[in-house]
Amino acid sequence: MVNDVVIVNHELVCRFAKDDWGKQVLSHEAKVLEVVQNFVELRVPHFEHLEEGFASYSFIKGEPLSRNTLLKLSETSQVRIISQLARFHQQLHSIPYEILVNAGVSSSGAERSREDWLQLYEQVQETLFPHLWRHQQTWIRELFAPVITGELDLSYTPVLIDGDKPVYHILFDPISERISGLIDFGTAGLGDAACDIAVQLGNYGESIVRRMESDYPMLPDVIDRARF
Repeated sequence: MVNDVVIVNHELVCRFAKDDWGKQVLSHEAKVLEVVQNFVELRVPHFEHLEEGFASYSFIKGEPLSRNTLLKLSETSQVRIISQLARFHQQLHSIPYEILVNAGVSSSGAERSREDWLQLYEQVQETLFPHLWRHQQTWIRELFAPVITGELDLSYTPVLIDGDKPVYHILFDPISERISGLIDFGTAGLGDAACDIAVQLGNYGESIVRRMESDYPMLPDVIDRARF
C-alpha cells in the first residue's frame, strides 16, 4: 500500500516508497527500528541500506501466525508463543520516553483522541445508520456509550506502540514452533498501549490475550480501552 517491495532470492527485502508521504513514513520507521532493536528480544527488520525513499534489509522467514495456527499447537507451544508476544509488547511499551523523543520518534498514525472517536460516532450515525438494522444500531450505541458519558477514561501516558501488528506481521516458524520475527513498523510511534492490545484482541480473541498477563503485567490497566 505504501511501498513497492522486491524480495531477492528470499534473502533481501527492498522497499521503494511510492510517494512523498511514503518517504516520510519510511524515514520515521528507520528511527523507530533503530531504537526498538536495542530493547526487544524478537527479530525485527534491520535496515542495512537506507536513503530517501528506499530501504533494504535481510529477509525474515516465517508464515502468518493466525489464531487457527496458534490453537492447533500443543499447550506447551501455545504458552511459549503467547509469552513471546507478551514480552514483545512489554519491552516495546517500556522503552524510556526520553530515548524515543531524542531519537526523533513522533506520534503513531494509529493514535486517536476522545474527540476523534466522538467525531467518528457522529459520522457513523449520519452515514451508516440508515443502512443498518435496529439491533446493529443498538450495538454501536452501546459500544460508544461509555465514551460519550465519560465512564470509560481514554486518557493514557504515551509509550512506543506498533499500532499495526495483524497476524501477517507476526511471523511464525512451523519447525521450531516459535515466533521468528516481526515486520512492518511503519505505523509505530508514540501512542496508547491499549491500541496494540486491541489489535491482538482482533487477532486472537480475549481468551488468548488474557494469557499474556504474566509477561505483560500492564494488561489490566489497558484492557478496557483495548476492548473499545
